[in-house]
Amino acid sequence: MKDKILLNATKLFLNYGFKSVTMDDIANKIGMSKKTIYQYFDNKTKLVEASTLYMFEYISQGINCICEIKNNPIEEIYEIKRFIMEHLKDEKSSPQYQLQKYYPKIFKTLKEKQYKVMLECVSGNLRRGIELGFYRNNISIEFIAKIYFNCTIALKDKDLFPLNNFSMNTLMENYIEYHLRGVCTAKGIKYLDQIITTNQSKNEK
Repeated sequence: MKDKILLNATKLFLNYGFKSVTMDDIANKIGMSKKTIYQYFDNKTKLVEASTLYMFEYISQGINCICEIKNNPIEEIYEIKRFIMEHLKDEKSSPQYQLQKYYPKIFKTLKEKQYKVMLECVSGNLRRGIELGFYRNNISIEFIAKIYFNCTIALKDKDLFPLNNFSMNTLMENYIEYHLRGVCTAKGIKYLDQIITTNQSKNEK
């Protein structure tokens, strides 16, 4: 029962935002009373905290699985982006923005966890890219990994990038290309251009 509550609450939070969704909404979605939900979660804040941790673990596991395949490092970045976009529906509700505004302590904890995972992921990607000749060997891995993380957080800032003007998918596509053109060798740029051309062809269909 607890897992059922958590799964449905997470879906609602991602679709409509952490502030917008009420305990009544969750109860109606599942078809149970709020009293039953409170048997497992003392209050909405506890449920929000559990939902963010649940989603973090799910996304982290998915990213780890992609990294373990050890695809071309450039393709790996796009594959991770596709995976994240499929599971984080923040086009309209902007759940991360609501989480930061209304649940700052939970947001801070989540950000720290995300930082550790992404730093390891991006650093590994950069090292492998250098070894394979796709990335320049004179780049600072630590510096770029930290910049990459903070820039992806900035993309979700509604003040910087209002959702009415920028879709998250477009922002991520533009940022990934911006990042890769800064670290790639001529060999890497050639491969990147092939991926961009292929993606554009798919979008036109």
